[in-house]
Amino acid sequence: MRLLVVNPNTTASMTEKIGAAARAVAGASTEVLAVSPADGPVSIEGYVDEAFSVPGLLAEIRKHPADAYIVACFDDTGLDAARCVTDAPVIGIGEAAFHLASLLAGKFSVVTTLSRSIPAIEHNLLKYGLDRRCARVRAAEVPVLDLEDPESDAAGRIAAEIERAKAEDRCEAIVLGCAGMADLAAALSARHGLPVVDGVAAAVKLAESLVALGLKTSKLGGYAAPRAKRYDGRFRDDAP
Repeated sequence: MRLLVVNPNTTASMTEKIGAAARAVAGASTEVLAVSPADGPVSIEGYVDEAFSVPGLLAEIRKHPADAYIVACFDDTGLDAARCVTDAPVIGIGEAAFHLASLLAGKFSVVTTLSRSIPAIEHNLLKYGLDRRCARVRAAEVPVLDLEDPESDAAGRIAAEIERAKAEDRCEAIVLGCAGMADLAAALSARHGLPVVDGVAAAVKLAESLVALGLKTSKLGGYAAPRAKRYDGRFRDDAP
């Protein structure tokens, strides 16, 4: 099967890291293609960045036929819209990580990058019906692009926030709240003695399962294909 992993921001090094994390857990017969749009924000940190990244995300999905698609932004940026433009399964890494954490622990905490991302994550937990399983959404106050800088103290800040989550939230598992943290999960799990769930890996395994089961995205309601219409201005080429 072929999985397309779309990093909705434009930072190529992060896309490469995400692709490597996806391939590390993919089955031997699974081809993983990791891409990012040519236009959009270099990182997604808040609602405005999310909005500007969606056209590029949808364009990449339309451009690359695949058996399943993964939206590799923890805010699940554009996930509902992406499910409208294809009948193949589309998995958001945030939703995937929440569901897997709920299978491993009674309560989990999320450790994300910046505080401004907390409301969007809390909104998604409520939308997915998993807010009761989440003890707390925390921020390590690490800008997304610092995860790409080996000289930064990003990993240390994330580790410290996990220690606080264990002590204060009494959580039993941690969900890493950014695709750029994918390469940290195994080491953090070993260091802190609890499951640490990376959304990229979680999404890959869920996508493979849905494809293997022959399941598609329902088109009976809100995920129906968009109606044909003219899209004016700079986004006219993205029209269905």
